[in-house]
Amino acid sequence: MIPVTERVEQYLAQRETFGTGLSDSPVRDLRTFAAFVSSEGAEHVTTELFLRWKVQRPGAASRLTWSCRLSHVRAFARWLQSLEPRTEVPPPGLIPKSRRRPQPYIYTDEEVADIVTRAARLPSRHGLRGRTCETLFGLLAVTGLRVGEALALDDVDVDTDEALLHVRHAKNNRNRTVPVTPCTAERLACYRSLRDRILRAPDTPAFFRGERGQRITKASAEHNFARVGQDIGLRERQSSGRRGTGPRLHDLRHTMAVRTLVDWYRSGLDPDREMYKLSAWLGHASPVETYWYLEAVPELLHLATERAERSITGGKRHDSL
Repeated sequence: MIPVTERVEQYLAQRETFGTGLSDSPVRDLRTFAAFVSSEGAEHVTTELFLRWKVQRPGAASRLTWSCRLSHVRAFARWLQSLEPRTEVPPPGLIPKSRRRPQPYIYTDEEVADIVTRAARLPSRHGLRGRTCETLFGLLAVTGLRVGEALALDDVDVDTDEALLHVRHAKNNRNRTVPVTPCTAERLACYRSLRDRILRAPDTPAFFRGERGQRITKASAEHNFARVGQDIGLRERQSSGRRGTGPRLHDLRHTMAVRTLVDWYRSGLDPDREMYKLSAWLGHASPVETYWYLEAVPELLHLATERAERSITGGKRHDSL
């Protein structure tokens, strides 16, 4: 039987291949868990082993941290179960989360421009790293794609002639077609042309590729974004290549959604009617998920409140005495 430590490395390598690589912290947790399983002399993963690992792991960690660790172990166990049927997948509610979704950071136009400009200057041997990050970050900013959706795009999914992106295998298995502006299509075409000049024989059908021809992973994209954030002052500089905390790559998606909603309110459009369009564009399962932005962003909540007041008073504003 193959040791769990080797299975974890196979699992991580497979995720990297498919562009869904994990960040440093989950990778460390999975390797530590696998080492614990091996030290216990166990041949397969069980819920009891996970709970013993939680008790015996040194250091203090919050329930939220352990909930995240549980989710990563569950994902690994589901993958492993197809190879080792005796594997147990810990139940999802074993360690419930106890937090609300983080409030999104909304970038200004100037900050987005700085991000894209600085990304283009990221150092690399052949000059592809900067152009890949510049194009990726710019695409996320104007389309609101999830990071994983953009990285999962294959070359055939990017139709620059028709200015369309075909998003496949997205969250909730909801495929969709996302139109882009002619300017965006032109930028994508320029990146493809440069990429093909640098990479003569690619090893992957991916649209976004690294300098060795591989598909860009989420962990790599987030690492480069954190470095850019530190360079332009959105994050504090860290030692030893650490990312630190601050505005996230995923917040580019939030920014696109929020700016769209704000524009609708300010132009007098009916957000309730338009919300279905934005929900479909973002790939949300229902508009309920999109309405979350109203409460998450104070400016949107203020605009929504003003609109409701005008509706109640027939368009007249009543100032409090």
